[in-house]
Amino acid sequence: MKSYYLCPFRLQGKVALITGGASGIGESTARLFARNGAKVLIADVQSELVPYIHCDVTKDSHVENVVNTAISLHGKLDIMFNNAGITGKYDTAISSVEREDFKKVIDVNLYGGFLGAKHAARVMIPKKKGCILFTSSVVSVSYGGFPHPYSASKHAVVGLTKNLTVELGQYGIRVNCISPAGMPTPLAARTMGVVDLKQVQESILATANLKGVMVDCNDVAEAASYLGSEESKFVSGLNLVVDGGYSLRNAGYGFNN
Repeated sequence: MKSYYLCPFRLQGKVALITGGASGIGESTARLFARNGAKVLIADVQSELVPYIHCDVTKDSHVENVVNTAISLHGKLDIMFNNAGITGKYDTAISSVEREDFKKVIDVNLYGGFLGAKHAARVMIPKKKGCILFTSSVVSVSYGGFPHPYSASKHAVVGLTKNLTVELGQYGIRVNCISPAGMPTPLAARTMGVVDLKQVQESILATANLKGVMVDCNDVAEAASYLGSEESKFVSGLNLVVDGGYSLRNAGYGFNN
């Protein structure tokens, strides 16, 4: 378990819990939240990477425990960022998808987020305030060549966001999700079979719509910081696409050749 509290700014005084916070988007978000004044708790299964609260997001008791820990340590939970996710086996042919892999991806990406929202709502409803965030994906708005289980799970996350926005709005709780395009993360590197994140970044730039911008996980972290702050106090039900306009492109016209 690691708790950050550095210079107060946009998130001063807020308590945030981030699942999948040990690496990639989660790690960058944890660091940015801390720099902006939040007390941050990381929940992850990657015990070799950071001190953290061990949490398998597919297990109700684990998620309940990390939310209870946030309350025990800090007396409240302002931001629940359901960020943990996996790609699953990287095969885009439906004939190759096996039931166990499909179930595993849905369990982590969708059910894990559901549990995070469920237990966050449990402690936020009495306070009549709070912010619940999800990490979806650009595949929720555009075909991205990703496996069917991953794409299905990320579409479902957007649907869950919309449902919860309506249900929890009456308690003053905002619910939003972020849909990034490809990001230079350890998960992306493993998927591509490379070890250098710079190679991942260069590959993303080569296919990007917005040229000359070297995207990284901090871009998603900035979006999460905005959505978790009072600057977005009337923003709820949003699927914030962070992709430099990539999902608007029709590849058939060859604009980026």
